[in-house]
Amino acid sequence: MATAVRHRNRRKLKAEINVVPYIDVMLVLLIIFMVTAPLLNLGVDIDLPESRAKSLVTDADPVLVTIASDGTLYLTLGKDGRETLDSETLVKKVSAFVRQNPKVPVVVGADAKLDYGTVIRVMGELQQAGVPKVSLMSQPVAQKQK
Repeated sequence: MATAVRHRNRRKLKAEINVVPYIDVMLVLLIIFMVTAPLLNLGVDIDLPESRAKSLVTDADPVLVTIASDGTLYLTLGKDGRETLDSETLVKKVSAFVRQNPKVPVVVGADAKLDYGTVIRVMGELQQAGVPKVSLMSQPVAQKQK
């Protein structure tokens, strides 16, 4: 038995950590995030009309309804991401959200080249959803350079 104890004492423990596998995993994750990050920034390019109206200042994040130049509807609720939807789903989702948050501002942004009738139709659908007041989004008028 004494020889077994001496045999254990002779072997030294290895106090090293092999970090090479961790570096490999980290580099793979880095590549995955670099590839997927640009895909998460999905936005809609719309050319808003210009106006001299004052900007709206609110405490809460507004409900944003965006209408692209082809008439596609996008909805952004609070801090959630933007989603594509049809008219019926727009009415249902906005109605449910406005019932929970009655003082939330609702803003419609439409492309300048879009037909005026489409904007009025969407505003009517928002009225059906129970939205008492709808704001229209525009860009400030660009200053002319001399």
